[in-house]
Amino acid sequence: MVLVMLGTQNNSFHRLLEEVEKCINNGIIDDEVIVQAGGTKYSSDKMLVLSLITNEELTKYIERANYVICHGGVGSIVSSIKAGKKVIVVPRYEKYGEHVNDHQVQIVESFTEQGFIYGIKDVSELGNAISKISNFEPNKFVSNTESFINIITDFIDNN
Repeated sequence: MVLVMLGTQNNSFHRLLEEVEKCINNGIIDDEVIVQAGGTKYSSDKMLVLSLITNEELTKYIERANYVICHGGVGSIVSSIKAGKKVIVVPRYEKYGEHVNDHQVQIVESFTEQGFIYGIKDVSELGNAISKISNFEPNKFVSNTESFINIITDFIDNN
């Protein structure tokens, strides 16, 4: 199963879903595809498109996925890489009305440089990324949340 996550943005990321469907039609994707679409309204007989789902349901889909395709939102990326999934990430762009600015480009570049994800710059690169994802070995993501909590706790306790 392939999970496509678009987050909870109000802006549409129709371009990505059109490209996923094109990859299905061309036989590049031959697995079941489940889409967490958020504010993107899209209907397809090739994919199960769900607008919003609970965190519990999303976690189950992430665990079940062979790999994840998602937008450049930190929440979608981190939840996938924390689960040890291979992730293809495509940023949303302001010029297409997909976001208020292009900050997702920098997010994708940063996670890609660190070896956590397979980041691409445009939806047109998706088919190529899918053909390479099985050989991609992501770096293991280790959250620093506990370290930050300890630093804050120590500061509060000692000041």
